[in-house]
Amino acid sequence: MAGGPPKALPSTGPHSLRDMPHPLAGSSSEEAVGGDSTPSPDLLMARSFADKDLILPNGGTPAGTSSPASSSSLLNRLQLDDDIDGETRDLFVVVDDPKKHVCTMETYITYRITTKSTRVEFDLPEYSVRRRYQDFDWLRSKLEESQPTHLIPPLPEKFVVKGVVDRFSEEFVETRRKALDKFLKRITDHPVLSFNEHFNIFLTAKDLNIYKKQGIALLTRMGESVKHVTGGYKLRTRPLEFAAIGDYLDTFALKLGTIDRIAQRIIKEEIEYLVELREYGPVYSTWSALEGELAEPLEGVSACIGNCSTALEELTDDMTEDFLPVLREYILYSDSMKSVLKKRDQVQAEYEAKLEAVALRKEDRPKVPADVEKCQDRMECFNADLKADMERWQNNKRQDFRQLLMGMADKNIQYYEKCLMAWESIIPLLQEKQEAK
Repeated sequence: MAGGPPKALPSTGPHSLRDMPHPLAGSSSEEAVGGDSTPSPDLLMARSFADKDLILPNGGTPAGTSSPASSSSLLNRLQLDDDIDGETRDLFVVVDDPKKHVCTMETYITYRITTKSTRVEFDLPEYSVRRRYQDFDWLRSKLEESQPTHLIPPLPEKFVVKGVVDRFSEEFVETRRKALDKFLKRITDHPVLSFNEHFNIFLTAKDLNIYKKQGIALLTRMGESVKHVTGGYKLRTRPLEFAAIGDYLDTFALKLGTIDRIAQRIIKEEIEYLVELREYGPVYSTWSALEGELAEPLEGVSACIGNCSTALEELTDDMTEDFLPVLREYILYSDSMKSVLKKRDQVQAEYEAKLEAVALRKEDRPKVPADVEKCQDRMECFNADLKADMERWQNNKRQDFRQLLMGMADKNIQYYEKCLMAWESIIPLLQEKQEAK
């Protein structure tokens, strides 16, 4: 919040880009290989979803829960084509009820995770457990280990600058709660990740520490072996469509980073302007005590400035709580996608290295070993999963930013309308004094 001291949390325990080409549009790829070249079937498939607004749920957010966009008049007037009517859902997850725990060694926040499901993988129709941030971090690590071919949604950043942000303030905890809720809803919405056994354990286990102490997973060791195999081999070239994705993500993260920095400066300047307004308005009120006929208009100006201050504080809060978190989520999302791309490259490099080793054998018709075929299958699996997740991510991103920007436009309109009404309210007071003369 821009004004007032942070509110305390309930405590338990002892109290002591518009010009940017779409990454899968394929136009730059055609130019790179010549005007008469025929795009690959994969590229044609990618182009088909790049040119459409596919209807997907906004990160799996059910009605009535937190969303980046405001439920204001402008959004009500404009019907976005992101309805999910007709889609059957069998898993619902909500993050709420943050509580502060004060222990001898540490102080931390836990969140209640409520799960409702009709899936056979769940023994009960409803679960309620409490988790802290490091538990969410454990879940994400397990998803990365067990689903290396898929894009894992990012978590909000753990560390904050001490003395600048109070990580136990109600405002900070609520912002983090929304981000953690979105993280779980992204997973719930995914057709593969939502069935992951670690996700099931996270949602249902009363004592998660039992599972967290089980050591390093086998897939982690397998991942290290892949790095060992590909460590001395350089990837020849990425397929054209994946190279386009990489270029897009670099530019996308750069643009969002710039917007994030500028938005933070704007918010800082708005807060400084708000401090000035709060000192500015009362001056007119104290001045009015010295005047006769001007007393009422001066009081009107003071009240007007106060109303403008309130409107500006609301606008600043909306930018801080709704706009900035979405920017940062997608910056982290681009890093996650780059990580998956890098893993895909490692598998391709391993495949190319093994193919080259087979070709060097002194045989007329060398037989392709089973491990090479297995590596090829892994690479094709990576390609298919990555393209599917990229398509899902693009659709979520399009809908998230359309709602976010619409909400931002609506909030700015409301701010200027409130300021206009405030200033118009003092005009009759001035006109009455002129007529009295």
